[in-house]
Parts: sequence; C-alpha cells; structure tokens
Amino acid sequence: MWQAESIENLRQSLGEWRRAGERIAFVPTMGNLHDGHLSLIERAHQVADRVVVSIFVNPMQFNDADDLARYPRTLDADCEKLRAASVDGLFLPSSALLYPNGDTQITRVSVPGLSDVLEGEHRPGHFTGVTTVVCKLFNCVQPDVAVFGQKDFQQLMLIRHMVADLNMPVAIEAVPTYRAASGLALSSRNGLLADVNQEKSAKIYQVLKKCAEMIQSDCRLSEVEGFGTKQLNAAGFEVEYLVVRRSRDLAPPSLDDKQVVILTAARIDGVRLIDNVELERP
Repeated sequence: MWQAESIENLRQSLGEWRRAGERIAFVPTMGNLHDGHLSLIERAHQVADRVVVSIFVNPMQFNDADDLARYPRTLDADCEKLRAASVDGLFLPSSALLYPNGDTQITRVSVPGLSDVLEGEHRPGHFTGVTTVVCKLFNCVQPDVAVFGQKDFQQLMLIRHMVADLNMPVAIEAVPTYRAASGLALSSRNGLLADVNQEKSAKIYQVLKKCAEMIQSDCRLSEVEGFGTKQLNAAGFEVEYLVVRRSRDLAPPSLDDKQVVILTAARIDGVRLIDNVELERP
C-alpha cells in the first residue's frame, strides 16, 4: 500500500493505474477506522480494480472546536487495518494542502435546501464543510466510483446531488449501515462512550425498528415521532430530532409517499449519535 501526502505524488501513482485501464474506487474517511469502514472497502474492491482510501479530519465540517479536538486520531492502527484489507493506496492530505489559505476564505460548495434541514439545522455550516472537502478530494483522486455508508443518510443524499448538479464523472455507491451485534450503528464516535452507554446506545436502533413497525401498522406519523422521541428521552438520551421524512428529498411525506426514512440524532454521555431506518409504507 503506497501512501501519498501531496497531490503530485497521488496523481503519479493513480496515473499508472489509469494508463493500465484500471477502474479506481475511492473511500474518503476521517480515520479511526472500524468494521463499518472496512465494509465500504470491501464493496470498493467489488466494484473496481484498485481501492484508494483517504484519511483527513476535516476542520471545516466541525462547528464545535471541542468536538474537533477530541475526534479520535489513530493513524498507525488505521494503516494496519488498511493493509489487512488490501487497500492499494492511502491519501493523507494535511490541512495546509487542502486549505492553504485557511478554511474561511476558500471557495465553498453547498447544496441548497438539503443542507439546511435536520443535521444542517442542528449543525450550521456542517454540510458545506462536507461537500466542499468531498469535492476537493474527488478533484484530487478523480475516482471512477466513490463509496459511502448509509448511516449518514442525509450526507449521502447531499453528495449524490452535488455530483449530479456539478456533472462530476463519479459513480456513488451506497453501502448499508454496519451494525454491532446489539444493533448499534458503528461510528468513530462510539469509542468516546463509556462502556455502559455503549450498551445503552443500542436502544436507538430498537426504537427506530419499533417506529418502523408502527408506520407499517398505519399509525399516524406524528404519533410515531412522538413515541420515538419519548422512548429515547426516557432511556437517558437528549434527542435533537426524531422524524419521518420522504426518502428521496427529506421532505415531510404526503399520504401518497411510500418510500420513507426515520432519522434521529441524539446525545448520550456527551456524544452525538445519528441513525436511520428506511422502509416502505403500506
């Protein structure tokens, strides 16, 4: 596995594969890799000849300096996992490389509408940071396909819209949320939880599944949202939102909308967790 810290070295290595006619898959990450990331890499191997991973903790998408400071950084362990997963190349850009003049004066990429609801409402500026850095990373790597997880449902939608709107020649591949045996969606933030709250956090998925059952039993969506919020609050979570939205654009569903998604963000032990469940209404 080669490592590149400059765009010049990155493109030199990638160029050899392109000249050989090989298809390149890209998995952008912020490191602190877990089995969820490895499932993305596994899918990348299935859809391409070569797999490139990036590790970059993007300051532009953090609206809380303390959150940025305590984000787990485990590069040595990450590299071991990437080698074991047969990753071909690792891109390790620095903030100085991607934001040579800082991240406040840089040209920004934003997706209107979708960036301002749910996660965007609770984390102002977050999605502009995400779409800007993903755009920059796509321009650096120029992959044929990029792989993302469905745990970050809204983020996945935004990236799909960005790619379509800007005519980027990148196919976006989505991989189902990877869960622990308890049902807890794997996240780099889970390591910040105390052991007792690791177990308690599985309640999020249990509640989402119950909400899905209620929807399939034709309960009113407002009743479902109220039930889910009450259940998580009672379990010790601080719920930011638990809503049912239309899958294709995150708008409130009408009676005729069949494809919906239940999304939630909640804090426990000072750690913010997100999850979602997609389903089809009867």
